[in-house]
Amino acid sequence: MKSIFERAALSAAGCLALCAASALPVHAQAPATAPAASAASTASGDERITVNFVNADIQSVIKVVGQHTGRNFILDPRVTGTVNIVSDKPVSKDMLYQILLSTLRVQGYAAVEGDGFVKIVPEAEAKTSATPMGEAARHAPGDKIVTQVFVLQNENAVQLVPVLRPLVTANNFIAAYPNNNAIVITDYASNVERIRRIIDSIDHATATDVQILKLQNASAVDVAQTIRTVVPETAATPNAPGGTAKVAIAIDQRTNSLIVRADNAGLMNRIKTLALGLDAPGAGNNNIYTVFLRNAEATRIADTLRGLLSGSESSRTTTTSTTPAGNTQSLTTSTQSTGANSASTGGGGFQAAGSAAAPSSIIQAYPPTNSIIITASEPVYRALRAVIDQLDQRRAQVFIEALIVEVNASKGGEVGVQFNAARNVGGNQSVFGGTNFSTSIGNNILGLMANPTSVGPGLNVGLIQGSLTVPGTNIQIANLQLLARALESDSNSNVLSTPNILTLDNEPAQIVVGQNVPFITGTYTPTAGSANNPFQTIERKDIGLTLKVLPTVSEAGAVKLKLYQEISSVTNDKTIVQSADIITNKRSLESTVLVDDQHVAVLAGLIQDDQEASVDKVPLLGDIPYLGSLFRYQTRTHRRTNLMIFLRPIVLKDEKTTAEVTNDRYQYIRGLQSEMTVPPSMLLPDVPIKPLPAQPSSSPLAPLGK
Repeated sequence: MKSIFERAALSAAGCLALCAASALPVHAQAPATAPAASAASTASGDERITVNFVNADIQSVIKVVGQHTGRNFILDPRVTGTVNIVSDKPVSKDMLYQILLSTLRVQGYAAVEGDGFVKIVPEAEAKTSATPMGEAARHAPGDKIVTQVFVLQNENAVQLVPVLRPLVTANNFIAAYPNNNAIVITDYASNVERIRRIIDSIDHATATDVQILKLQNASAVDVAQTIRTVVPETAATPNAPGGTAKVAIAIDQRTNSLIVRADNAGLMNRIKTLALGLDAPGAGNNNIYTVFLRNAEATRIADTLRGLLSGSESSRTTTTSTTPAGNTQSLTTSTQSTGANSASTGGGGFQAAGSAAAPSSIIQAYPPTNSIIITASEPVYRALRAVIDQLDQRRAQVFIEALIVEVNASKGGEVGVQFNAARNVGGNQSVFGGTNFSTSIGNNILGLMANPTSVGPGLNVGLIQGSLTVPGTNIQIANLQLLARALESDSNSNVLSTPNILTLDNEPAQIVVGQNVPFITGTYTPTAGSANNPFQTIERKDIGLTLKVLPTVSEAGAVKLKLYQEISSVTNDKTIVQSADIITNKRSLESTVLVDDQHVAVLAGLIQDDQEASVDKVPLLGDIPYLGSLFRYQTRTHRRTNLMIFLRPIVLKDEKTTAEVTNDRYQYIRGLQSEMTVPPSMLLPDVPIKPLPAQPSSSPLAPLGK
């Protein structure tokens, strides 16, 4: 048989020998520098190729393979390097293409097939290109990049991804889609096929067994708690997202039964044996049971259960009396119900049918251990135990953020002239006259004559000429003949208060932040010669911020809030007339609102704009242009108040959300501490600021903030 060789010019020594289909092997190799020859095939068309590349340029090798396989290649500029391919026996065109794909994979490159071309890119970028999917991916060659979606029927996709991830090439992709329990993989076809076989062998329905265990004597709630305590398989798999327990136990309180699911028959037999062994009659006729509560308060649960039994069981009332000697006596009385649903007929469902002589039930709370002691027959106890289990649930907490924003702006002005003329005051004939406009202490000319030190704020210009004696007295006052005043005030305030409070559902809470300010309520001045001492009576009041709230969380997620909010402060507004004691500003709100969880609602607001202008003048003289200013006193004030109160409740139903809110506020305070700095001083000692640690410690032995 005749052999046909095709030589290709390569950057390194190498040759490609083409041989027509023959039973004889190829015994000759063309040198690397030999010119290329045309390829020929036999009549059968089975063309086979012998390859031998040593340190050949990868781009040249791809070019030669493209010539003999009829494929068009697009090379990424980053595709460089040399390859070595050695074939002792002739291979077909398809096998030659597979050898090229394997060579590219070894070099860190991948081939992505398109419409009429093959794109050669780095392996890390192949997963973002259009690759075969579905049925086309199942029939793709071994080293071709494909994408396959596996929808699991039994196993959890989130749990299976960590198991399969080490089997996927480092530069390729694997992820779980929990919504339809699917796994998406982009990798080489041979590797995807291997992973498919692994998934098929894992994704099988487990031998899950579900049985109903009906209990005759013991309470299903108590038995379920005991089994969960002693059987570790009832706990969920730790550190596994979406992990489920090997054993699941549900309680049917209506039939006092346990619904048990187990992964295998052996585990089911263990649970069944344990449950039936606990379902034994209690010792004695008057059984005494102790129930330890996890969340609810024992005193409240006991009162609720007594009220529940009052229609069918004996209602016990304990009366406490004190003897004259100081001794305390307790008397317990029992009143038997005489209604249609009496204790003897099992009214209310808490008395066993046909047990007319059953003793009355006794329920007592023991607060030190938050437990309840019940003395009742087994049927009554089982019914009570089911009620306790429903009531003893973790109560939600509500974190309430209130936002109080108050922006005040006040402007005022006074300008005027007052004069006074007095002559021969106290004689037989006196002359007195002048203008007196202002009534405020410190602004009135007559008041300043008696006490010049009480002059008001602003510019005050006066003319004093000697002194005067008040007629009929020996009191000397200054002869203030002229007083000119000018005052302009401009004050702005922005008060932002954000009280926060955390409380249990249906539990009142209160926070007060402020000062206790004394107010004078009365004075006593003794008469001359009296032996009593003068004194004052005062009353102290809280000035600051007060927030009282009672939240109620509904099943729909809304929060009903009964709240009272008050913010008060001592005013420093000089435009307000002086009073006998301290003047305080007060903003209060009392309301009941319904707010959705984590939503902000405006509770109240005030937008007030007050303008006042007054002119005091002498008739006729005050109207004279320019000169009339000497006979006028003008006052103008402008006050603007903007107040808004907002509120946002956050329902915390578990410890995770509680920790998130706590850590958020903790880090906020820690950030404020880090911003505080004490400048160094050569004379004063350094006072370092010790910020809080990065995360509050959860250890019971570590102090908070250490």
